[in-house]
Amino acid sequence: MPYYSDELIEEVRSANDIVDVISGYVHLKKKGNDYFGLCPFHNEKSPSFSVSQRKQMYYCFGCGAGGNAVTFLMQYESYSFQEAMEVLAEKAGITLPKQEMSGKARQEADKRARLLKINKAAAKYYYAQLRMEPGKIGLDYFMGRGLSQETMKKFGLGYSSKFSDDLYQYLRQQGYEDDILKDSGLVSIDERRGGYDKFWNRVMFPIMDANSRVIGFGGRVMGEGTPKYLNSPETAVFDKSRNLYGLNLARSSRRNYILLCEGYMDVIALHQAGFDNAVASLGTSFTSGHANLLKRYTKEVYCTFDSDTAGIKAALRAIPILKEAGITTKIVNMKPYKDPDEFIKARGAEEFERCMKEAQNSFLFEVEVLERDYDLKDPQGKTAFSNAVAEKILKFEEPLERENYIEAVANKYQMGYDNLRSLVLHQGTRAGLVRESKTLKSGVQDKKKKEDGMKQSQKLLLTWLIEEPELFEIVKPYIGPEDFTEELYRQAARLVFAQYQEGKLNPAGIVSMFTEEKQQREIAELFHTSLRELTSPAEKEKALRETIIRLKENSINFRSKHLEPTDMAGLQKLVADKKSVQKLYHMDFGISDGK
Repeated sequence: MPYYSDELIEEVRSANDIVDVISGYVHLKKKGNDYFGLCPFHNEKSPSFSVSQRKQMYYCFGCGAGGNAVTFLMQYESYSFQEAMEVLAEKAGITLPKQEMSGKARQEADKRARLLKINKAAAKYYYAQLRMEPGKIGLDYFMGRGLSQETMKKFGLGYSSKFSDDLYQYLRQQGYEDDILKDSGLVSIDERRGGYDKFWNRVMFPIMDANSRVIGFGGRVMGEGTPKYLNSPETAVFDKSRNLYGLNLARSSRRNYILLCEGYMDVIALHQAGFDNAVASLGTSFTSGHANLLKRYTKEVYCTFDSDTAGIKAALRAIPILKEAGITTKIVNMKPYKDPDEFIKARGAEEFERCMKEAQNSFLFEVEVLERDYDLKDPQGKTAFSNAVAEKILKFEEPLERENYIEAVANKYQMGYDNLRSLVLHQGTRAGLVRESKTLKSGVQDKKKKEDGMKQSQKLLLTWLIEEPELFEIVKPYIGPEDFTEELYRQAARLVFAQYQEGKLNPAGIVSMFTEEKQQREIAELFHTSLRELTSPAEKEKALRETIIRLKENSINFRSKHLEPTDMAGLQKLVADKKSVQKLYHMDFGISDGK
């Protein structure tokens, strides 16, 4: 990746007004000084997604997503940092330095580019073949499956002819050599037969990556032949475990969830019926790579796998993988129909929408499948089932989540809440996974609330300083960056205080200085903490004084605990700070006088 200086990053970012950038994706309405809209990163009915033109930042008060124009493109479009910079630089008419590559890296990049061109040429060739006389068999197949011409065009569907070297001959005419054609996975080369096509006499499904580049193909044989479905082998541009069919279209859906299917035709049928958020794995089992890819675009997945035994097994494999990635999963029951394509043909889109609303919680689906292994009419069978369920519930790490599922399962299977809870607790205690919580004698469970309150105070002061820079002169004599005891907050405070000293407060520029998405979100939150509406100058002065005192006292306590016994200068500073805190209680900042 090319190196971009901090100055260049800031030039590109500041040349793109964040309201202009985000309004291309989100409908924004001005409210006061800021703009608001529905958050594109989570489902909500009331706008909590704010865009500040003054700060050149966005922040969602609902899900915590936040950052600047660069991070927005990275989060929304799943762009790399370099890709986001290139898009914004082009919009602003700024030329970025060219990437310097080693000889080997350049060779690999050139090869990938050529393979993508070959795939694009093959997709166009197959597309044209479907619409010619030899492709009538393929066209009849798609039309017989109920696909419209518009849908066929949308997915770039095609046909590979009955002659086994048609594509090979075509690509050779385009100037591609045998070596690169062999690496594309579209052609096989041997001494006896020469070059021949991987796909022939099949309807063709171009497979595209999230950026709509053709990276491979799936083909279904026409008439008799094996295998029925055939996919491209993995190549330098095609990794089955990290791509999903239809994601290039589903990523732009306004629906806040993804429909996960088993087959290409299910995806296409759902899109044609108006469900433009359907995807499928590429002839392979669902993997963690697929889950991590989905996580970029959604927090919720609805499984629409086949309702047969194989489909149930596939769902059971996918559920824990999706959970591990932090994705909520629901299971759509399409019985008595086998798959979405069959369901929609028989019942229509409205009925499928109803099924979606009745989709089952994935854990309860797992329990329902587990139930089939036990005879619940037999006391011994019911006891064994209860133990198996308790074991599954123990996999939830959060106590509240465990309690909720104990209640749900107990109600559904009439086990008795207290009985099932005792069983879960007993198993967990024996395994060392859970223990009964005991309230401390003080009545306080832990210090979490106190710590959270202190974090909140530190965030509050940073937001306040950004919102009202004139407060720096009041705050500086008492609070410095070293008084922020959270490491990330301290780093941000150093940058904020330095920017103020230079006379150019720029919170959006600070976000760019952090590379990890988690850090960027936290930094954005630091500058978007909700400030309580203060109705009078006196009330504002009181709130500011209390915030400063809280921070300073916390800083003194923190430094006292970490002070080296020989650090006399540190000890003197602590004594001086304690005296200054006492003065703060009686200090008049002059805010209430309107100064």
